[in-house]
Amino acid sequence: MKLFIASDIHGSAYYCRKLMEAYEREGADRLILLGDLLYHGPRNDLPKEYAPKEVIAMLNEKKQEILCVRGNCDTEVDQMVLAFPILAEYGFLYERGRMIFLTHGHVYHEKHLPMIGEGDILLHGHTHVPVCREHEHYIYMNPGSVSIPKEGSVPSYMTYEDGMFIWKDIEGKRYMEFQI
Repeated sequence: MKLFIASDIHGSAYYCRKLMEAYEREGADRLILLGDLLYHGPRNDLPKEYAPKEVIAMLNEKKQEILCVRGNCDTEVDQMVLAFPILAEYGFLYERGRMIFLTHGHVYHEKHLPMIGEGDILLHGHTHVPVCREHEHYIYMNPGSVSIPKEGSVPSYMTYEDGMFIWKDIEGKRYMEFQI
């Protein structure tokens, strides 16, 4: 199974279209969204083509394929217009004997770890910076942000298939990878 992992759309219709194009191009089976889907938040400028209603329509078309966790900008009002669950604080996947802990990153992160074990993966968005960092007992990964990249990064996402995580820019150019 091929997973497509993204975070922090923040209501940008432009980047959500790009994300959906990349998702189709990748031929992934599931779209994992790590929160902050519709609202840009008080600390961010408006993203390009800020149009949450358009984002809602694009995401709802893929409702059967989406697994999502709640971001700090996601609320009950957002859940009322989205046709898939978005309010879970975290989720779990199990792959190759490891737990992949999915969360947004505003509650659980490198300085406040969730209940993960030896060799598990903490996967979150929130910082808008793509990362793959091996710690002594766990691995931290972040796909970066689809619409508001920070610290010199570019709009990005990740894929996972057959033990390989791959980070790509929104156009599909590969720039980082990690094998588990």
